[in-house]
Amino acid sequence: MPGTEVHLAHGAYSAVVTVRGGALRELRHGDRDLVVGFGPEGAVPDYRGVICAPWPNRLADGTYTYAGKSYAAAVNEPERGSALHGLAIHQAWEVKEAAVDRAVLGCHIPSGPDYPGDLELTVTYSLSDGGLHGMVHAVNTGSAAAPYGVCPHPYLVAGPSPLDDWSLELPASTYLEVTPDRLLPIGLRQVAGDAFDFRSVRRLGQVRIDHAFTDISWDASGLARVRVHDPSGTGVELEWGTEWPWVQVHTGDKPIGPDRLGLAVEPMTCPPDALHSGTDLVHLQPGQSHSAAWTIRALH
Repeated sequence: MPGTEVHLAHGAYSAVVTVRGGALRELRHGDRDLVVGFGPEGAVPDYRGVICAPWPNRLADGTYTYAGKSYAAAVNEPERGSALHGLAIHQAWEVKEAAVDRAVLGCHIPSGPDYPGDLELTVTYSLSDGGLHGMVHAVNTGSAAAPYGVCPHPYLVAGPSPLDDWSLELPASTYLEVTPDRLLPIGLRQVAGDAFDFRSVRRLGQVRIDHAFTDISWDASGLARVRVHDPSGTGVELEWGTEWPWVQVHTGDKPIGPDRLGLAVEPMTCPPDALHSGTDLVHLQPGQSHSAAWTIRALH
């Protein structure tokens, strides 16, 4: 599909990125998948690999107030009454640059009744010996300040075993408790003594996770890593920096359809419903920009 997706390769790594949601459609190391992929046509299932901006996760009721003005976004999760994963997923993306091991995709998020700013959004994907590197860059080209948050949305695949048998290492000491019906924030809880304590690697089992985590443990370089291991000895790692103080983890549980195919690991610049709470929300003034990067790599 010329013009709509780019195939990348470097060493043992290969990837496909698509203008549908600016998404990572496929990532492989040798003959194994590192993410849950999807086909070359049709809607992107489960938001796999898309770029979620200018807010990640849920915006309750799709309405919010910013700088004294009210805005309303389309509710695309009607069963929970939320505007889910921002506006970029609804925009027309295009391939800005393409090379053997690098691609840049971009879209424009216009100001309107659902958003105060004009954003130029680009995502750069590149492959190296160190894995797949992603960077999302936003510029407010409008005349008004704009609230901003972002996350990538890959579903990681550790190996051939069922997700229940995978082991997870998640370096976060706090999670955001949510309501059982709408998955909206209630308050922060410590993971210590909780089923969500994966600070030391352990088997996922039947635990069901769809929560945001924070109080990340950073290394000396300001990086953190979620690692997922398969009993066969393979695994996958997602690495991110301090520009993302939150990470959403989801075990892919679904009442209907393919269940628990992969583990969603989504570094986030802000928590769910941040347009209401204001927590860690970025305020882009006219002309200002924001960048954030992450890496996915195979473990052996």
